[in-house]
Amino acid sequence: MATTGIYERLRHPQYVGFILILTGFLLQWPTLLTLAMYPVLVVMYFRLARHEEKAAIAEFGDAYRG
Repeated sequence: MATTGIYERLRHPQYVGFILILTGFLLQWPTLLTLAMYPVLVVMYFRLARHEEKAAIAEFGDAYRG
């Protein structure tokens, strides 16, 4: 379990990075497709991160909570 570096503060940096890229696409290329897919993808990644948090807490307990 990573407890130092970026993972000390942010448990899902890959999801945050992907959402930032999506935001950039939305700002740079605002089409109906990007407008429709942006909220769907953000919600999906948020739910995935929450699911992974619950699984990690169940497996590692207080050590994961930090």
